[in-house]
Order: sequence, then C-alpha cells, then structure tokens
Amino acid sequence: MQSNRMLTLGYLAGFITPFWLALGVALAGWLYPGYNHLDQAMSLLGAEDAPTRTLSPLINNFPLGALFMLFGVAVLLSFDNRWARFSGLLIILHGLGSFGTGYFSCDAGCAPQHPSISQSLHNLAGLVMAFSLLLASTVWIFLGRRLLGSRAFAWFSLLCTLVAVGALPLMAAALESGHGFGLYQRINYGASLLWIAGLALMLLRRPG
Repeated sequence: MQSNRMLTLGYLAGFITPFWLALGVALAGWLYPGYNHLDQAMSLLGAEDAPTRTLSPLINNFPLGALFMLFGVAVLLSFDNRWARFSGLLIILHGLGSFGTGYFSCDAGCAPQHPSISQSLHNLAGLVMAFSLLLASTVWIFLGRRLLGSRAFAWFSLLCTLVAVGALPLMAAALESGHGFGLYQRINYGASLLWIAGLALMLLRRPG
C-alpha cells in the first residue's frame, strides 16, 4: 500500500509539471519589467543581469527538477520493460538538467560573444533537457499500445514529439531574426511537458 502511494505521488508530480511551469514563468515574467514572453527566452528570467535572477530558479528550475525526478523514479519502478525503464531514466536526467540550468545561470542577455563557464554549462544542461524528453516521448510511441493498451496515447506521444521537433528550426530562425523565440521555445517545451502530463495521467488511471 505504501509503495502504491509513493508511485501515485510520483505520477502526480509529473502531472502538475506543465501547470507549475506556466505559473512560475508567468510570475517571474510579471516581476521582470519589459519582459516579452513572445520574443525572449525563459532562460533570461534567471540571467546574471535579470531582476528575477535569484527568484526564477527557486520557483521554476529547482522545484521542477524535483518533480521530474520524482516522476522519473515512479516510471522506472512501474514497469519491467527495459525501454519503459529507460524512459524513466531519461526523465530523471531531464530533472537533473533542470537543476543545472537553474544553478548555472546564463550571462547577461544569454547570447554573449565569449560565453562564461556558467553560460556554457547552462547551455549543456539545456541540451540535455531538450533531448532527454524528446527521446523519452519517442520511446512511448512504440510502448503506448503495448504497455498501456492505448493506441491513442501512442498517437499522442507521436504528436507531442513532432510538435517539439518541428519547433526547433523555428527557434533557430527566430534566434537569427530576434523575434518569436520565446513563443517557439514555449511551444517546444510545452509539447514535451504536455506529454509528461499525459503519461502521468495514463499511469494514474491505470488499474492497480
């Protein structure tokens, strides 16, 4: 019984991640005068020169990292299938990346000509975050029907993966133009977090 309660807690942690991020980013953006959610990256909220430099990691990166790791452990313990367990490890890795992006802040403006060590580690942690969830959602395209008996969740995993991947070139183009990066970044990450919430919901509703 205690084990089931712990797993349920982990599933709930995964389910609330997109809502937590939306509220945390909205609050930090509100406290950052002139911040533009459509054009500016979320990392700017924790940049060295940001008025929300200390607050943003405390309400976003660090608690989200803990939620991801709780959910990843729950996924890892819920299945005997090695690929499902691998996806749990990827979600845990994503949580560690969230801690990394919060601890290692980006430089002022987040795009210096000569990045500091902190900026470089921030970028590395961000790449780990992006590709760990992309790979995890890809795995569940093939596992959704087999392990959860849900063809719909397999298609949902495919849709979320395609949206996240499709936003990447748009993010790159927006970075060059200086317009729309924030929007496409939120589409990219939002799709991955909706997938996390979807998997958590499927596990919460699973019999037993």
